[in-house]
Amino acid sequence: MPNQIDFQKVALETLSIEEHALEVLASQIDERFSQACEIILQCKGRLVITGMGKSGHIGRKMAATFASTGTPSFFMHPGEAGHGDLGMLVKGDVLIAISYSGKSDEIMMLMPLIKHVGVPLITISGHDKGPMPQNADVALTLGDIQEACPLGLAPTSSTTATLALGDALAVALLEARGFTSDDFARSHPAGALGKRLLLHVKHLMHTGDELPKVSPDTPMNKVLYEISNKRLGLTTIVDENDTLLGIFTDGDLRRLIDKQQGFDVNLAVSEVMIQHPSTISQEARAVEALEKMNEKKINQFIVVNDANKVIGVISMHDLIQAGVN
Repeated sequence: MPNQIDFQKVALETLSIEEHALEVLASQIDERFSQACEIILQCKGRLVITGMGKSGHIGRKMAATFASTGTPSFFMHPGEAGHGDLGMLVKGDVLIAISYSGKSDEIMMLMPLIKHVGVPLITISGHDKGPMPQNADVALTLGDIQEACPLGLAPTSSTTATLALGDALAVALLEARGFTSDDFARSHPAGALGKRLLLHVKHLMHTGDELPKVSPDTPMNKVLYEISNKRLGLTTIVDENDTLLGIFTDGDLRRLIDKQQGFDVNLAVSEVMIQHPSTISQEARAVEALEKMNEKKINQFIVVNDANKVIGVISMHDLIQAGVN
């Protein structure tokens, strides 16, 4: 039978130990961190990360974070490196080697070849006494960390601290490069995140023959035909230069009928159109359009250019259908 324990108590103790590990790590941030950032910023090739076991798992995540935030990076398994994958490492690259003990046999076996290639070496270890940090151009240290594992064997707090240090490097480099949300979008085109960052109003709006437009003197029977034919629930009212004067929607029609108990089909739309409707730029992000629609409690935006000329219409249905949320 398993021991009867307080699982919540163990969870809180684990988190407390790992929280302390991050406090220890914070005390280790000094000029070495800045030196490591400068070396990576000056790199003309790729940032290569290596590590064995749990350090390797953390290294893979670090490489993915660097690559998605403007620092070309990949993971190189130290065991496979000794059987040909070291060819991934070329002059112009920078190598980050991770080992809490600072003496990983698999990485130390590669050290003469790493020196031969001539790439700058940054190490991440608990202390700077092992052979790995002693061979490094910059030796980053985590400090004296207690593992959360009660046996003191399974890497827990040390891997948490290593991951946090990798994130700190990635964020520092991101800011130094002036990396923007648009840059981030280009490396995350798939899924909901890509849609939020990449899709703009101009990609989804109705234009050309799909765009409902009438002149201000158009009689209501023709206005209703335009609304019905274009199937967007509205029509824009424009002058001879396509400058926006107003809109008339199917909702306006229902309110007009309720108010007047019918209407004159020969009535000019200028008499009943809504002036100064809500507009948006074609360069606005689609998610921004959706947020503003919800805020204003409307279902469409008229898309205009800097001269207030109508160039499109975008609806909430278009945004939802495109998966914007």
